[in-house]
Amino acid sequence: QVQLVESGGGLVQAGDSLRLSCAASGRIFGTRAMGWFRQAPEKEREIVGAISGSGGTTYYPDSMKGRFTISRDNAKNTVYLQMDSLKPEDTAVYYCAATATMRAVGTRSIDYAYWGQGTQVTVSS
Repeated sequence: QVQLVESGGGLVQAGDSLRLSCAASGRIFGTRAMGWFRQAPEKEREIVGAISGSGGTTYYPDSMKGRFTISRDNAKNTVYLQMDSLKPEDTAVYYCAATATMRAVGTRSIDYAYWGQGTQVTVSS
């Protein structure tokens, strides 16, 4: 069983930066791909970025490239999401997710077996 706890969300102004953290339990953290997703009110959940178990491969959808950076520290069982030049449309609940066994990046929600409770990010204009 894997437990994920996100932190770092909050209220910021447009143009600000924010770094989210996701602390994971489990001794095999480094073998699992991790991802960050977000869900805004009345919108579907969408992927923000994903990273392979080793950290050597990352994925971002085109809409997220340039402002979001995912990274991980396997020694600390933690994955991060650095968000720069935030916009009001980035307002959402951000979720951390872990695959069951897959090391390669997953780009779909169904690739992930474990989810955190989410952390709210609100960007004011």
